[in-house]
Amino acid sequence: MNPQAKPFSESSEENRAPILAVLREVFADRRKVLEIGSGTGQHAVYFGAELPHLTWQTADLPRHHAGIRLWLTEAALPNVLPPIALDVNDGDWHDGRYDAVFSANTLHIIGWPEVEKFFAGVGAVLEPGGVLAVYGPFNYNGQFTSDSNARFDRWLKQRDPASGIRDFDAVDRLARTHGMVLQQDVAMPVNNRTLVWQREH
Repeated sequence: MNPQAKPFSESSEENRAPILAVLREVFADRRKVLEIGSGTGQHAVYFGAELPHLTWQTADLPRHHAGIRLWLTEAALPNVLPPIALDVNDGDWHDGRYDAVFSANTLHIIGWPEVEKFFAGVGAVLEPGGVLAVYGPFNYNGQFTSDSNARFDRWLKQRDPASGIRDFDAVDRLARTHGMVLQQDVAMPVNNRTLVWQREH
């Protein structure tokens, strides 16, 4: 494999337009966004190009940084910043301040203690009035919303027993614990959702 070949996620390519439709609205008056779990970097360059009023801070575990940088170098967008190291188990990233946070397809691949740390960290970096938008699959009332999500959850747990699709009520409680109030719960293609919270104070 060419060491300079950019990493590619088919799902990121497919879900970016529906997510953008939500972000155009909820990030319309935002300025500085932290993306938790930038992954390949595809979302960052797409949203950064489409939402040029935002300064987009990429962030992920260091092992993903080289791939993210390849996407950023090719796109050469002045408003998309090189990745910072972000592990939810490490509080170093709590020093930043942002008026928006975005994360896609992260909460189901980390363990529940890490989900708790995710929301605690967002509560630490999000300015009063700031907005958190999270994209991914969620359960409601303890039930899967589709057979495909149930199959996906089984696959996740075979890969890592600590992972799995999270229940909406549980994550909403965490958000409220850290001063965030749900503003929108938007149905997305392929049985996903975009959840939007705003920090009250």
